[in-house]
Order: sequence, then C-alpha cells, then structure tokens
Amino acid sequence: MKLKVYADRMSQPSRAVIIFCKVNGIDYEEIKVHISKGQHLTPEFAEINPMKQLPAIADGRFKLFESHAILIYLACAFPGVADHWYPADVFKRSKIHSVLDWHHSNLRRGADRLLNSMILFSAPYVFNTTIAPILGRPLNPQAAAEAEIILSSSLSKLESFWLKGNGRFLLGGNQPSIADLSLVCELMQLEVLDEEDRTRLLGPHKKVQQWIENTRNATSPHFDEVHRVIMLAKERQQHQRLKAAKNEGGSNMKKPLVSRM
Repeated sequence: MKLKVYADRMSQPSRAVIIFCKVNGIDYEEIKVHISKGQHLTPEFAEINPMKQLPAIADGRFKLFESHAILIYLACAFPGVADHWYPADVFKRSKIHSVLDWHHSNLRRGADRLLNSMILFSAPYVFNTTIAPILGRPLNPQAAAEAEIILSSSLSKLESFWLKGNGRFLLGGNQPSIADLSLVCELMQLEVLDEEDRTRLLGPHKKVQQWIENTRNATSPHFDEVHRVIMLAKERQQHQRLKAAKNEGGSNMKKPLVSRM
C-alpha cells in the first residue's frame, strides 16, 4: 500500500517530509490538508493525528506524526535512502538527534508559529510581523520583538557552532542529513518577510546563507518546486505592501495644507 503523506506546503515540516520523499524516490500520495480552512481540526483528520497538526503519515495501518519522527522512520523503513540522511553510525546519528532537539527548543520558537494555537508552525516572528493580518489577526509587536531575540540568537548559534569546520552542512558534514533539511525548511519561512527585514536578520550570517543554498542545490529540483508556495506567498505580500504604500502616499497627497500663519 502506498505511503500517505498528510501535508500543507505552507507548513515548514510538511515541506521537509515531502522533499525527503521526492529526493529519495519514495512512492507516496500527498493528501492536502488546508490549515487555512481548518481541515486539520476535523474529526476525520484526528483519526490520523489526534494532536491535529501537520505533517502526518499513514504507511498501511501504521500512523505517525511529528516531522522529525517521520523523517527518521522514512530513512529507516524505505530501502535506497542514502546513509548520509540518517547515518547507521550511532555517534553520527546521536549528533543529528542533538540538532533536531535543539531545533524545537530554539530555532523553531523564533522562526514562525504560523496559525498560532491552531498548529505549531514555528516562528512567532514571521507570524507577528507578516502573517497575522492575512489571517485577520492583529499584529503583536511585543511578541515579534521577543521572537526576534530568539531567532537572532538561534542564527548566531547556527553560524558559530552547528556550521563548524569546512563542511558544507551541519556538524561539518559534506552531505545533508535530515537535520539540514528540517532546519533549512524552517528558515525558508523568512522568505515572506519584507526584504529589508529578511536582510537584517540573515545578512550577518554568511555561513547560514551559504548552507541554505547548499541544501537547496543538494535537493534540486525538488526544493524549489515544493517551496513554490512560499514564493507565491512572498509575491502576494510584496504586492500588498506596494498597494498599501501607494494608498498611503495618495492619502498623504490629499491632506489639506494647513497655514502656519
């Protein structure tokens, strides 16, 4: 029976699972669950994942949720997956686990908990600076400021510790692991930010920027295809910003001049 992947490509971990399947030639059926429509909250989906979060998989009668657990399962259960994704060497494998655990308690907290309590999407910063108005929710500058502190600290740790040595990937590796894919998909959510904000956050971290590009190249062409949804969201955000700026400029021009005499 074909593997079923329940996903919404606006979800960072969903994208990581889909890209992994594509890169490794795993035959799967993508079942789209639209978070914006609340489809992950239905009783039907709760039978797949009682936590009502994405992604989730069903491999025959076996069901699993949490993206890191899913990636580990796929790397172990499907033949032909290259060892570098999840090495058989217990020491290398344990190091990958340390990155994945760090991800959830650091980078993921700072990058975009999109849809807030509806789903643990990560990154409160993106949510509270960009996504909230799209969902009809108010901006929360204080939450954004707190999230930016966590995000900036996480990026610094990536730059100075996890991307150490001359390796092209995390932990000094020359080939990507499931940790690289998971964390890079997380950071790709920053694409929806205003270019000035994105440059301010990522600009100081040259190794992080190169690592993102290395991971994109290592998973090409699937990386760009799966992230197309983010690029479209970015285009919509840019259009809305330009429209808002134009309207604001027009309204300023129409303001009556007040005599200073």
